[in-house]
Amino acid sequence: MKDSKFSFAKISSKAPRSELHDLIKLTGCEVSVNNMAPNSEAPFFHHHKLNEECYVVLEGSGQVYTDGSVTEISQGSVFRLSPSVVRKIRAKDDGLKFICIQCKENSLSQYTFSDGAIDEGIDW
Repeated sequence: MKDSKFSFAKISSKAPRSELHDLIKLTGCEVSVNNMAPNSEAPFFHHHKLNEECYVVLEGSGQVYTDGSVTEISQGSVFRLSPSVVRKIRAKDDGLKFICIQCKENSLSQYTFSDGAIDEGIDW
């Protein structure tokens, strides 16, 4: 679609990792949809320079390593990591499917009702 105000694409729900930044031309964040095989783990420990990450676990279970601590995660878990936190994720026997949203820490100036504007008089 050529309209830069609306980007649409489809991803495979089975792909190991789908990064949406280029796919739908995101300009304020990076979003990835991740499917980890049973008993697999991210290939490296890492942290970020500027970006915080928000995770939403959709299916399965696993663990997240954060600065030397290990936390159990499963479907419905949500968590945020500051840029400086050293992290790594691994899946348990049932695999792990999650969304990761990455954006510059402290960049959110408005959200939900403070950023939204109601448009009246439009019929579906």
